[in-house]
Amino acid sequence: MRPRPYRLGMLGPSSNTVIEPETWRLLPPDGTVTAHVSRLRVVQISADAQSLSQFEMAPVIAAAQLLADAEVDLILWNGTSASWLGPEWDRSLIEAVERHTGIPATTAVRAIDAELERLSVRRIGLVTPYIEELERRIIANYRSRRIDVCAAERLDLTKNTAYADIAPAEIADMVRRVAASPVRPDAIVIMCTNLAGSSIAEAVSAELGIPVLDSVRVAVRHCLALLPALRPGG
Repeated sequence: MRPRPYRLGMLGPSSNTVIEPETWRLLPPDGTVTAHVSRLRVVQISADAQSLSQFEMAPVIAAAQLLADAEVDLILWNGTSASWLGPEWDRSLIEAVERHTGIPATTAVRAIDAELERLSVRRIGLVTPYIEELERRIIANYRSRRIDVCAAERLDLTKNTAYADIAPAEIADMVRRVAASPVRPDAIVIMCTNLAGSSIAEAVSAELGIPVLDSVRVAVRHCLALLPALRPGG
């Protein structure tokens, strides 16, 4: 009997319309991995208290428990809120999900950080749809880990559905402007899982000679590498 496919469970913001189509494109074409989504309510992203309250742990746990019903092998928080909320929030999410479901967990930001470490990156360029205050927080969080953000481009948007409306060509142009910084970045991060940067990341990386790390692409590849070790023998 053929082993069942690995099941990747994804926690996503309720208003995100990018993670599913981009993830399906990145999964192995042989059907050995399937992806399953549970959502928590996130509609507006800013620095105010109401926006930040969307990322409290209770809704995360409830959504993760629904994924556990599907007996997924790994749970991915496919959002980048930890980039501005900080690494402690990321650790708390992973610990809470694992404690309440018994299923290994990871996050998109943890996947990005692992790739930055693998590439020995000390300077990054940053592309986001966020407002200036969130950009400042992201820069400060990376600085605390001795990674300098040497150039940044942002869209100053707060409505999450508006992020998905940004054309891949516009995202590519933002990446190019960051790459043209007087201080050349070691890598460029497209920091948002509701920006459709996956389709352009590899081509623009080849064009510029700089690794371009799209959040969804990096997160999915990170999970594909983890899955076999979590269920040995399939």
